[in-house]
Amino acid sequence: MIGSDAIRGYNDTFILTVLLEGDSYGYAISKRIQEISESNYSIKETTLYSAFNRLEKNGYIESFPGQITHGKKRTYYRLTEAGKIYLSEKIAEWYLTKKVVECFIKEEAE
Repeated sequence: MIGSDAIRGYNDTFILTVLLEGDSYGYAISKRIQEISESNYSIKETTLYSAFNRLEKNGYIESFPGQITHGKKRTYYRLTEAGKIYLSEKIAEWYLTKKVVECFIKEEAE
């Protein structure tokens, strides 16, 4: 399991990538992140909802009411056009980060 410190800066990327697949809600998004990571990463609920608030405030996602479950309306999220642009920037940032880290971490010669 990957520690949250090592991956914290990529939570927005993970959430936006899941929303690129379609509108979804918190629990389903967290399960999809775990599924995509092959159970190597699990996002905490507080981290997830903090990210939703930040992403919505910045205009990268929109929330809207969905179906009622257990007497409460489920909140869904969708990716905005600004969110798609931001996701592209985060992906480009990842490739640069990976390139820099690989300059320091060399595979052992066989």
